[in-house]
Amino acid sequence: MGSADSKLNFRKAVIQLTTKTQPVEATDDAFWDQFWADTATSVQDVFALVPAAEIRAVREESPSNLATLCYKAVEKLVQGAESGCHSEKEKQVVLNCSRLLTRVLPYIFEDPDWRGFFWSTVPGAGRGGQGEEEDENARPLAESLLLAIADLLFCPDFTVQSHRRSTVDSAEDVHSLDSCEYIWEAGVGFAHSPQPNYTHDMNRMELLKLLLTCFSEAMYLPPAPESGSTNPWVQFFCSTENRHALPLFTSLLNTVCAYDPVGYGIPYNHLLFSDYREPLVEEAAQVLIVTLDHDGATSASPTVDGTTTGTAMDDADPPGPENLFVNYLSRIHREEDFQFILKGIARLLSNPLLQTYLPNSTKKIQFHQELLVLFWKLCDFNKKFLFFVLKSSDVLDILVPILYFLNDARADQSRVGLMHIGVFILLLLSGERNFGVRLNKPYSVRVPMDIPVFTGTHADLLIVVFHKIITSGHQRLQPLFDCLLTIVVNVSPYLKSLSMVTANKLLHLLEAFSTTWFLFSAAQNHHLVFFLLEVFNNIIQYQFDGNSNLVYAIIRKRSVFHQLANLPTDPPAIHKALQRRRRTPEPLSRTGSQEGASMEGSRPAAPAEPGTLKTSLVATPGIDKLTEKSQVSEDGTLRSLEPEPHQSFAEGSPAKGVLSWKSKLPLQTIMRLLQVLVPQVEKICIDKGLTDESEILRFLQHGTLVGLLPVPHPILIRKYQANSGTAMWFRTYMWGVIYLRNVDPPIWYDTDVKLFEIQRV
Repeated sequence: MGSADSKLNFRKAVIQLTTKTQPVEATDDAFWDQFWADTATSVQDVFALVPAAEIRAVREESPSNLATLCYKAVEKLVQGAESGCHSEKEKQVVLNCSRLLTRVLPYIFEDPDWRGFFWSTVPGAGRGGQGEEEDENARPLAESLLLAIADLLFCPDFTVQSHRRSTVDSAEDVHSLDSCEYIWEAGVGFAHSPQPNYTHDMNRMELLKLLLTCFSEAMYLPPAPESGSTNPWVQFFCSTENRHALPLFTSLLNTVCAYDPVGYGIPYNHLLFSDYREPLVEEAAQVLIVTLDHDGATSASPTVDGTTTGTAMDDADPPGPENLFVNYLSRIHREEDFQFILKGIARLLSNPLLQTYLPNSTKKIQFHQELLVLFWKLCDFNKKFLFFVLKSSDVLDILVPILYFLNDARADQSRVGLMHIGVFILLLLSGERNFGVRLNKPYSVRVPMDIPVFTGTHADLLIVVFHKIITSGHQRLQPLFDCLLTIVVNVSPYLKSLSMVTANKLLHLLEAFSTTWFLFSAAQNHHLVFFLLEVFNNIIQYQFDGNSNLVYAIIRKRSVFHQLANLPTDPPAIHKALQRRRRTPEPLSRTGSQEGASMEGSRPAAPAEPGTLKTSLVATPGIDKLTEKSQVSEDGTLRSLEPEPHQSFAEGSPAKGVLSWKSKLPLQTIMRLLQVLVPQVEKICIDKGLTDESEILRFLQHGTLVGLLPVPHPILIRKYQANSGTAMWFRTYMWGVIYLRNVDPPIWYDTDVKLFEIQRV
């Protein structure tokens, strides 16, 4: 039968369903089979032939028919999983039912009255009337569906290669099949890389799409950190009830981390061969991050006995959370597994940067946001992985792409979420001393970026990009300023030598943030000045020797520090400063920073195209909730500091003596430095008639302040700490990304999602 015919028949069945006012019996196979038995319709066809309005009409006017359609479709998937899908016809039925459920599920989730439907057992339904005693232990529909999907994802000759030697062997028994031998890709805990198979990849992708749609019920609940954060679909799928949990987790992780979009190292190869792996990799990445959406704070309920998980998982640790995917992720421990994961994620994150050397030479992947969420989860749930990442300069292969994305997205309102996750990852890394140490590696890679040219280290790159975000990003990024500067504070004690470009950028920020109007225009603004002073103090006290550029910049801009010491304290003067500024409101002084030419080949960061869709995000917690202060002791160990009753900076509204913070400005070290060095520098200039920077820098390089500065303060690190606020932020961000990225077919488009709003720029 031709495809036009099958579309016609399928459409006829849909029309019959929407026009029938009487319930159709579940046993009327002639009617129900029209939806899946004789048709060969693509998922795009199904979306076109089953319009949203008709699904909603059936839901409102003949709910029993919609219910029957769902459980008949689930029943077909269960049968397919039981039989092992040997015939082409069975495979087609499974794919058709899978597409139909992908289409219908969002309309079941959007209606609160239907929400319990999949979690109820359907009396007598689809059991071919085998008597009533069966119903006691009948599974809820959701569980049957999820277990069928899991079985089908390891179905020989359908989604994995058959291990049968000859056709004489009876079909592999689906029930005795050890799915750990059928993992989709080599990598963690599996050494064998199966032959690529286009059909298997496409079938896996369709089933993963359905799985993701099942999990997407989370999109239809409003964001509320209090509501138990467990998604019942994910909870069941990632529990011991799913006998394929380990091989499926491993398959998804390995499929993502082994993917090489370059096309086997040959430039332009992707133009010759269509890459059918990418859609599967994207789907795998999305399913993986959703299964890992787990509030770490509430976990740690011991259930799983760690003996059956093979050698790739660490059995020494106490049993972890009930979510097996989180559990397995947290127990990966072999160096070669960490290396495989890190290399894979770094390769994929760097992919958009490769584009800039040889335009179009490699396939440009679009799922970097999913990869960043995955990297975050790995670092957050597996501390051994985090330490591995920081153990060598490999961490810089993650840092550079993140800085590239941050710089590229800074003017684009639709990419605020990407800016946040990039900054959160750097905040997490910056809590570890090794990150600061790694930043001293010279930066020689020349990825064209719209930033001033400089010669220096990865620390210079980080600060120059942060300066660009603060001075030329859009307004919605202001909540991130605290985070950006906290990262700089965390790494500052370890920075051996900043370039002159970078030193000037830091002083430009101090100038901008310490103007009277900025300091008093919002209650929190003085934090930024405290952070910058802390950066300068750390470098002067702990890294004075290599940092003559910064010392010179501080001397040149000494007036800024004197102004800070003499801030007006009387309300009339403050009022006057604010009034003066109100006439020319501007987010930050853009002048006074010698911008210098941008790197060759770079394009300016562009704003979003008008009309671009974006999803709303919940607010992120303030820096005091996001981090916890620790003090570095002599031996390098950290001890947590009790939060002070008033937090480290005095808070309060600008009008009511905010000014209690003025006395706390840590200016002593810098004032002492100026007191000692300024007269010496002035003397050199007069004696030698110098106007030349290099002489002064040479003098500062050999100068010393030993014994002249106040006693070094202890180093303070503000480490990221998990909290329900960020857990909720990650959930809305992740589902927003998934919503916007699934456009073909548009699974959730125009349904009534509640987790976020869809907005146009």
